[in-house]
Amino acid sequence: QVQLVESGGGLVQPGGSLRLSCAASGSIFSIYNMLWYRQAPGKQRELAAIITNGGITNYADAVKGRFTISRDNAKNTVYLQMNSLKPEDTAVYYCNAVRVVAGSVHTFWGQGTQVTVSS
Repeated sequence: QVQLVESGGGLVQPGGSLRLSCAASGSIFSIYNMLWYRQAPGKQRELAAIITNGGITNYADAVKGRFTISRDNAKNTVYLQMNSLKPEDTAVYYCNAVRVVAGSVHTFWGQGTQVTVSS
């Protein structure tokens, strides 16, 4: 199994930046695809960004151009750099590890970290 712990959330003004970290342990980090989801109050959890085990990235339209996902396999850590933050980015951000094996999806979640964008 993979254990994930997010950190780096907090309160920031509109236009500001935050860098989220997700530290992984318990398995071989480099083989997992890593994703950042977010969930605002009263809304469904939505995908914000992904990075594959090969380093390929993709982003939701709402964050494209503002967020950057990266990974450091030597440190077993995935990051989400968030710039030009907007109030609508306010949510709990969750780190997710995914591996598809034998036609089944193996997935693990962190506990989440709160990001609040407000003046």
